[in-house]
Amino acid sequence: MAVTRRKIVVLFHKNDRHRDLSCYSVYHMTRVWRNAGHEVTFLFGTRRFVPADLALVHVNLSVVPEEYIRFAKRYPVALNGEVRDIRKRSFSDNILGYDSTWAGPVIVKSNLNYAGYPEQSLGRSWLTRRFPLARRVRRLMDRATGRAPRFVESTDYELYDSLGKVPPLCFGDPDIVVEKFLPEIRNGLYHTRVYKFLDGRGQCVRLSGHQPVVKVSTSLQAEEIEPHDEILDIKRRLRLDFGKLDYVINDGRVVLLDVNKTMGAGTGDEDDIGGHLSFRAEGLYTYFLSPQRERDEPCSRLT
Repeated sequence: MAVTRRKIVVLFHKNDRHRDLSCYSVYHMTRVWRNAGHEVTFLFGTRRFVPADLALVHVNLSVVPEEYIRFAKRYPVALNGEVRDIRKRSFSDNILGYDSTWAGPVIVKSNLNYAGYPEQSLGRSWLTRRFPLARRVRRLMDRATGRAPRFVESTDYELYDSLGKVPPLCFGDPDIVVEKFLPEIRNGLYHTRVYKFLDGRGQCVRLSGHQPVVKVSTSLQAEEIEPHDEILDIKRRLRLDFGKLDYVINDGRVVLLDVNKTMGAGTGDEDDIGGHLSFRAEGLYTYFLSPQRERDEPCSRLT
């Protein structure tokens, strides 16, 4: 897609200044934009303003500090400029309380995105930042002393057959959510649907596996599918321009599991630099070429 040369700013949290940015999907997208002739500037924090045609807010925290939201408003277009809070309590319809009447299985997990790993890194000791085993030992010690579980990695969760088996301290901890466990099961396998997008350009994949919570790392197979109409509505309601939505279909209903606005660049993204990721990266150009009514129309590789 030919677009007149533009200036693009990617706004990171100040703590990302010394991070290897190739861990982020957006880093690989900026290579696509630069190869197309656009000027891309990385900003870390809000102390320095660089004029640009568009800013992409990429603050890797579950709650974006207000100073970044205000800063983004200085640009003509600010992608994810209105996304302030992606904690599970902000979007989940399935959170349970101690006195809830739900009789089915439940899942206990972190209220924060990616188990709050970015937030934890602000206050963790050097030892626990450097060594995952030290984080695991700390978690076991918390349990031994009767504290609520601390989730330290994105794969951390706990399943219980019923609400009555959940440790009571979980209900009083703001960093933990207790939810109805509503899996998608087909042909004896669990499924999770992952929708990645930039504006209307997206890709939805259905992961399958034996474990109740299916991640890329635990999946047996991945099938590209069309995103559900309801997940597109949720995307618009959340005002999410760039990101990833994990969901399942349970009893004909969409169940949103996770919202991510600062996707990591795992093996899947690195492998599709010339394919799906490049396709999504070009979604940025619709903000320069098309009126709003056209930008709202979803487009996938399957259409």
